[in-house]
Amino acid sequence: MRRNTKWLLALVGVIVVFTGIWGFSHNSDGQASGSKLKTVKIGVAAGPYGDMATKVLGPLLEKKGYKVVTKEFNDYVQPNKALNSGEIDANLFQHSLYLKTFAKANHLKLSAISETPTLGMGIYSKKLSKLSTLKDGATVSIPNDPSNLARALQLLAAQKLITLKKHINVTTASKVDIATNPKNLKIKTLDAAQLPQSLSNVAITVVPGNYSWSAKLNPSKALALEKLQDDYKEVFVVKTSNKNAAFAKAVKSVLNSKEFKQAIAKSQFKDFDKPTSWQ
Repeated sequence: MRRNTKWLLALVGVIVVFTGIWGFSHNSDGQASGSKLKTVKIGVAAGPYGDMATKVLGPLLEKKGYKVVTKEFNDYVQPNKALNSGEIDANLFQHSLYLKTFAKANHLKLSAISETPTLGMGIYSKKLSKLSTLKDGATVSIPNDPSNLARALQLLAAQKLITLKKHINVTTASKVDIATNPKNLKIKTLDAAQLPQSLSNVAITVVPGNYSWSAKLNPSKALALEKLQDDYKEVFVVKTSNKNAAFAKAVKSVLNSKEFKQAIAKSQFKDFDKPTSWQ
């Protein structure tokens, strides 16, 4: 009887040990343990998308077996070149029009796998609470680089502050393409990085998303936000040869998931323009 009791206790001990090992290597959701996560490096530029990658996308990708780390670049040239060379696994910093133009000009084989919420241009002011109080002859600052200049003019036109000439290519519009300026606004062009600092000296300023975010301008306080065309929405990019790889499929699944949409709605990115597929 005593021998049987010892044998039974030994068997129970073995079962406890194996149960502990199993529980250590598998969590309650059946996810891989942290030691088995595959690290992926995502290139970003200064602005909101690095935060989005780590704070919202990262935790959801972790459930699929990937640990997200970001590498920040100081310009819009290196992230695509680093992706093409294999220095990083993906990037999130550019809209689809820029990707197409840059990849073609530099003979890079890169592919967008999905759109993400995007912070468009906003009209901001320290002096006004609504655009209807903008006075005649007021000074307006807008970006001076061609792409952002054209978008700023389109935003002003959408708010009926100016009109643009008919039959022009609005994506390349400049100040000479203004048809009417009913409030006689004084439109001042500045380097985009200087626009937030100009708020004290102008009635309103039109600031691209990255620069407004870096300057801690709250999009919910903007007098107006740009309604983005698909070409100007941010995209998650991988090498074309990897667009059907397991990681790319995991990212696409997450970006189109109910969980990602809910996480965005509860985050600091809730006021961003949403992907067309969400509507």
